[in-house]
Amino acid sequence: MRKVKRGYIIYHMSGHSKWSTIKHQKEATDAVRGKIFTKLANAIIIAVKQGEGSDPQSNFKLRLMIEKARELNMPKDNIERAIERAKGKIEGAGITEAIYEAFGPGGVGIIIETASDNKQRTVAELKNILERGGGVLATTGAVSHFFQLVGLITVTPVTKSSDQIMQAALDTGAIDLEESPNLVEIYTNPKDLHEIKMTMEKKGIPVSSFELFYRPTTTVPINDSQTASSILKLLSSLEEMEDVQKVFANFEIPDEYLK
Repeated sequence: MRKVKRGYIIYHMSGHSKWSTIKHQKEATDAVRGKIFTKLANAIIIAVKQGEGSDPQSNFKLRLMIEKARELNMPKDNIERAIERAKGKIEGAGITEAIYEAFGPGGVGIIIETASDNKQRTVAELKNILERGGGVLATTGAVSHFFQLVGLITVTPVTKSSDQIMQAALDTGAIDLEESPNLVEIYTNPKDLHEIKMTMEKKGIPVSSFELFYRPTTTVPINDSQTASSILKLLSSLEEMEDVQKVFANFEIPDEYLK
């Protein structure tokens, strides 16, 4: 059976490069890191504004975003400044969240989470990127019924076997699991994500990543490399937008087209 990547892209950099390539990649990574911090700050602002205040103990979305920010080495001052902005104590609280739906090449459904202080600018840029990439903005509800919002925890079997990880996940209340050769994906109810993550770590199972995730309930198989390439380029372009937080898609692409 062919292993596929469903609905999201995993990026990684080779560790076996010549110095010139490493230097270029480092510069690119530093630039991306600055963009990531901006996106994290916006996500923290939205979590405060939409959730139950600025206390992470009572606002689970804020707690998730703070943990994610710490995981990515976002400075503490940046985190606190974002919370203060959300509370209106300093300028820059005009960030609002919007979710857009689109169709990409091959009829793939796309969900785009954005955080922006200018909706018109965001929509115009989204339309431009989609049009250039063979996609089109869709009406609300046209795509979202192909997805389910869940919590997603990924674990790499290192200190525990896959069977041990899966049993621990089920014992803590996971709703579903998927296993590939080097990865176990654990799905939870959205509000249970943080609690299950913490419980897994207490059981000695290191968590590789965690997030709220739009999981495809219906996937679109992509059977030619050209369409696969077009989809991946489009999703990458969307994710590079400063106003875009996350991009989800319901494609099903075989490994050989991802190389």
